[in-house]
Amino acid sequence: MATGEADTARLKSIELEKRFNPPDFEGRIYEMWQEGGYFSPESGYSDADKEPFIIVIPPPNVTGVLHLGHGLNNSLQDVLIRYYRMLGHPTLWVPGTDHAGIATQNVVERMVRAQGTSREQMGREAFVAETERVALDHKTTIRRQLQKIGASCDWSRERFTLDEGLSRAVREVFVALYERGLVYRGNYLVNWCASCGTALSDDEVEHAEVQGALYHYFYPLVDGSGRIEVATTRPETMLGDTCVAVNPNDERYKHLVGKEVELPLTERTIPIVADDYVDMTFGTGAVKVTPGHDPNDYQIGLRHNLERVNILNPDGTLGDAVPKRYRGLSVPEARKRVVADLQGQGYFLGREDYTHQVGHCYRCDSVIEPFLSEQWFVRMQPLAEKALAAWERGEVLFYPRRWENTYAHWLREIRDWCISRQLWWGHRIPVWYCAACGEMSVSRADITACEHCGSAEITQDEDVLDTWFSSWLWPFSTLGWPDETEDLKRYFPTSTLVTAYDIIFFWVARMIMASLEFLGEVPFRDIYITSLVRDKQGRKMSKSLGNGIDPLEVVDEYGADALKFTLAFLSTLGQDILLGHDTFAIGSKFANKIWNAARYLLMNLDGRRVVPFDEIELREPDRWIYHRLNRTVERVHSGMRGYRFDEVGHAVYEFFWNDFCDWYIELSKLSLYSDDEAERDRAASLLLYLLEESMRLMHPLLPFVTEEIYQKLPALPGREARDGSTGGAPGLIVARFPESSADREAPDVAGKFAALQELVTAVRTLRSEFTLPPSMKVRFLVRTDPGYHAAEFFERHLELIRMLTGADDAEDGIELVHSEAVDHSRLKGSVAVVGAGFEAHLFVRELIDVEAAVQRFEKEIAKHRKALQRAEAKLNSSGFLEKAGAEIVTKEQGRKRELEIQIRTLEGHLERLRGS
Repeated sequence: MATGEADTARLKSIELEKRFNPPDFEGRIYEMWQEGGYFSPESGYSDADKEPFIIVIPPPNVTGVLHLGHGLNNSLQDVLIRYYRMLGHPTLWVPGTDHAGIATQNVVERMVRAQGTSREQMGREAFVAETERVALDHKTTIRRQLQKIGASCDWSRERFTLDEGLSRAVREVFVALYERGLVYRGNYLVNWCASCGTALSDDEVEHAEVQGALYHYFYPLVDGSGRIEVATTRPETMLGDTCVAVNPNDERYKHLVGKEVELPLTERTIPIVADDYVDMTFGTGAVKVTPGHDPNDYQIGLRHNLERVNILNPDGTLGDAVPKRYRGLSVPEARKRVVADLQGQGYFLGREDYTHQVGHCYRCDSVIEPFLSEQWFVRMQPLAEKALAAWERGEVLFYPRRWENTYAHWLREIRDWCISRQLWWGHRIPVWYCAACGEMSVSRADITACEHCGSAEITQDEDVLDTWFSSWLWPFSTLGWPDETEDLKRYFPTSTLVTAYDIIFFWVARMIMASLEFLGEVPFRDIYITSLVRDKQGRKMSKSLGNGIDPLEVVDEYGADALKFTLAFLSTLGQDILLGHDTFAIGSKFANKIWNAARYLLMNLDGRRVVPFDEIELREPDRWIYHRLNRTVERVHSGMRGYRFDEVGHAVYEFFWNDFCDWYIELSKLSLYSDDEAERDRAASLLLYLLEESMRLMHPLLPFVTEEIYQKLPALPGREARDGSTGGAPGLIVARFPESSADREAPDVAGKFAALQELVTAVRTLRSEFTLPPSMKVRFLVRTDPGYHAAEFFERHLELIRMLTGADDAEDGIELVHSEAVDHSRLKGSVAVVGAGFEAHLFVRELIDVEAAVQRFEKEIAKHRKALQRAEAKLNSSGFLEKAGAEIVTKEQGRKRELEIQIRTLEGHLERLRGS
């Protein structure tokens, strides 16, 4: 919009391109926003007295490109950011990316293998340098993609989890937690991915149902007095067994406790122990115990001081702790050989199919092996207690609220977090081991000598930290912590987190724990959990199904506004979103409607003068549209505060498409094409004011098309920008968001106008049913009940009704009758429709071929009756009711009701035509 003094001279027509084509302006508009500095909270267009609104982006991994989940997440973040920016809050959206340790290293390892080398051949320094190059390429790609979908991030504050500043924060937290006794090192059972060659935390293991087998065999008692039967899904782990356990209350085995059994295939013997963990009712009531390869067995081993035998090498093959015959075999190979040997030596009792849950690596999907290894851990219980207490005090709120149960349950059941990873890409653990004195030094800065003895014979820990160890610091490390920066003082804690449900454990809860531990407060108050995006068949989108949708392809075909609006429009709190590529036509058609409406209005400005708003007389239709706008503004504010993005989308859609375009622009034509120049100025000015406010209202959801139109609008008197200039803001992005006003409320007028809409719609429906073309003028009579609240309103707006219904200009084109009834003779040749307090009688006989109409209605009635019979047969079928879901049954019931109404309507028309 032009700024400066509003031009009160006569206007010229303003041309928008006839064809709505987003690529013509989206890149140019984004560049304008960036050059204007509008993405910064210090842009100069915020209100000094308002609290900042801050979001930190969930950092995408530098392993690829954005998928539709990113498209949804970042679209909704942008809606919020743009809304609060327009409300005048200093608004900051911090962008950035995650180094994604395992995932990125896997990608680069595949790349170098394809080049005929390996990371081992390259060496650590060269491999890390290559990974940095790949990460930089992906960071650049992700930045461009976010910009293409319209993300209004402050790019001057872009961060990366391996940045120097964030790396310093990681070291500070590691060392501080170590000093507080919350970080420790120990030889424990961990989740091991042999494919990735690293330990994983419990939350990085995904369990899936697998069709396996249960193998039964026995261990003979050493004293020759009998045997004891066990069953397992992993017979190869018997090579690491250190006891057989039974329940102390199991009468079958009490006499065996303390005895020893031979461990088949080995030269070892192991004891029989009594432990309450054993379920007497499951299987034989005796279990083999392998403390080195099962978490439950590990606990039994601690209670009974059992040896922990690790049968595996880090690469997943069997190691030196097993007999030579099995060394070097993979787990599946060892399983086959052990079963064959048990059979051959007479210990095997049988095999049965068995379905059970098996852990898989969340990155490469390999089967996870419990593995004894020396690792670094965070003691989580003290941190979890603080995070749980903060939620109980109401300091964090989830939208939808049901996710709070997930959060609380995980915190109550929390286990220590394994934070070391056997990788090269990531934050290297800041610990040094001294070969001279054997001591360990934990330091915030790199050291060259042992802190205990001064020896230079020190080596740094080879492992890196879990990716999430840097991500859990994201809300404050991105703002400069551990330094007391101005950004940290001004913008922490942040306001809202928008994220997916599957990282509540990995990220959300841990961020809350870290913030409470190091800054004494939660990092955000509101946590909005996005919907899960599925295809139209309700299936989760995946590469294997080939049903994924590339958000950048959507932008190329439909435009960035179509992507953002459609996703917001369909984001119902707590419900999945079902999408196909063509679903984005919802947003595309709406953006096209906005474009065409603006184009029509701007084309009709030639010779018009903009009248200051306070000089305009608002008539009843004008008061109606401002009442509707006021209610829409209230709905939008309410929806935004409650993160009901679908409600916001529906509200602006219904107002602009239905109220403004379909009704107000249409009715304004009476004034726009009037012979009275002042009336034409009044109508054009109101349309401009409404169009400008509509652009401000819709901008968070459709930023590009609204900004492009806003830039074309003439200066409007009384529209002040935040910088004090008149005529509007330099960019819609920093214009004032509409506020509701009691002065705009007109419920009485709105109720009467709704009655007028019902009448017009009823007449239009009759015209459609009798296939009367728009150019054909019609006559109709309207009878209103005595005391009908809109009777006088109809009288006052007779010309408006005439124009909207295509009624004849003659005096009898519309006849209004206010009485109990109308003489039947006056209705000859008409068909009727009944409204709430009125009847409309359209005189169709004089306009149509009656016999042809009768034949058409009879055919339609017959067709509808057949369809009704089919629907009734379904609903009377017990098989259909049992097999069909509730949603399908409800849909069929609705179809039955629609068919019954259509049949009654057509029969009524037939009766009137035959009786005329």
